[in-house]
Amino acid sequence: MELVPIDPLFLAWSYFRRRKFQQCSEVCTKILEDTPYDQAAWSLKTRALTEMVYIDEVDVDQEGIAEMMLDESSIAQVARPGTSLRLPGTSHGGGPTPAVRPMTHSGRPMTGFVRPSTQSGRPGTMEQAIKTPRTAHTARPVTSASGRFVRLGTASMLTNPDGPFINLSRLNLAKYAQKPNLSKTLFEYIFHHENDVKNALDLAALATEHAQFKDWWWKVQLGKCYYRLGLHREAEKQFRSALNHQEFVDTYLYLAKVYQRLDQPITALNLFKQGLDYFPGEVTLLTGIARIHEEMNNIPSATEYYKDVLKQDNTHVEAIACIGSNHFYTDQPEIALRFYRRLLQMGVYNCQLYNNLGLCCFYAQQYDMTLSSFERALSLVANDEELADVWYNLGHVAVGIGELTLAYQCFKLALANNNDHAEAYNNLAVLEFRKGRIEQAKAFLQTAASLAPHMYEPHFNLSTLSDTLGDLQSSYMAAQKSEDAFPDHVDTQQILKNLRQHFSLL
Repeated sequence: MELVPIDPLFLAWSYFRRRKFQQCSEVCTKILEDTPYDQAAWSLKTRALTEMVYIDEVDVDQEGIAEMMLDESSIAQVARPGTSLRLPGTSHGGGPTPAVRPMTHSGRPMTGFVRPSTQSGRPGTMEQAIKTPRTAHTARPVTSASGRFVRLGTASMLTNPDGPFINLSRLNLAKYAQKPNLSKTLFEYIFHHENDVKNALDLAALATEHAQFKDWWWKVQLGKCYYRLGLHREAEKQFRSALNHQEFVDTYLYLAKVYQRLDQPITALNLFKQGLDYFPGEVTLLTGIARIHEEMNNIPSATEYYKDVLKQDNTHVEAIACIGSNHFYTDQPEIALRFYRRLLQMGVYNCQLYNNLGLCCFYAQQYDMTLSSFERALSLVANDEELADVWYNLGHVAVGIGELTLAYQCFKLALANNNDHAEAYNNLAVLEFRKGRIEQAKAFLQTAASLAPHMYEPHFNLSTLSDTLGDLQSSYMAAQKSEDAFPDHVDTQQILKNLRQHFSLL
């Protein structure tokens, strides 16, 4: 009995649907060798190559140094409270103080979930921008937004070693723009695979014109091109126009991203709420609102929205992690433990989760689980920064049970793995001070203060130490820095008051 061979195009389509893009591309290549003008095979191959390097533009967004320091969009230097993401002091209040919840470089509380935008904040100086790590995986800052995108032309070398599949310089874009079934796949190929935003923009403009400015999809693509080029106002116009034609969740998310980049969080919040009128209970919109509240230090509102997210999707990792961290920092480690245990049940299995479980167990006085959680965290460590954080937390546990020698060794191990760990320097200084090594303690505190000017603890400790040594001038300067970092700190206020009284008597 003779076997009937499968039609090659059907086979390629089958590979594509099963996400086996490399095999799909190879089958399409063979079809195109036999019939070079087969539009179906050509279109399918462009889609397969695009999917290999595709990144969803909605969520992932990192500002590089170039975007931050060379930003031409002017904003009010003194924004009204609760209206700016760039000025850390402006918040609605009700957020945790730095005494309870650690702060990031940008002056916002640590979030429960690492996102590209949560670690950035806007540095005041170039030096600060270079020192601040931007991503979860590297201590180096992203040099520009294009650092995340595959470099021009390299994607085509990876997927097609013989040379690029489509020679963009020879394409007649006007001809392709008039073929709706080909132009959309071609656009995505140029935009995502080749990362040639200029040609993608030209094609989108021609296709929009051919569709008589009535196709919302092309307007969204125009907006994406303008956003990538840094033309935020033009991107806003395109996304607004697309929403007039067709209400679509992704368009709301793109437009909100533009407003966040323009530092207009209130407008972004209103937009999300407008989107929720059309798409009630849409998880991505609720998450967007929660993230903005979290970035503006409005933690209670953020938690409420994360709870709404969980009502719609009870396996949403980000919402569970953020609510868990909020409970931990509001002195409810037992409840936080339930949330982190839920993540464990869902199959999240990483160093950070066991690290958090260890801390929750310790503060909830479940000491039998604490060390085993940290041991598991140490076995799952992926890089030196994570290892340093685990040892730092173990040092805290040791301080809590009075094992100061163990604590000293843990903080030393934290610094051995991450030499820029300001918190470990600060705590080591306190231990050195207790041993009577004043100069060593002072050196550690100065290092911590220079590494993390946003933390108030090193400045306050340095102020107290200098006061003890009789160096009142240094004590006063350090106390002022501590006050800048945490204006409501009572002990800092007390030191400043005493020093001012002393100076007034001189």
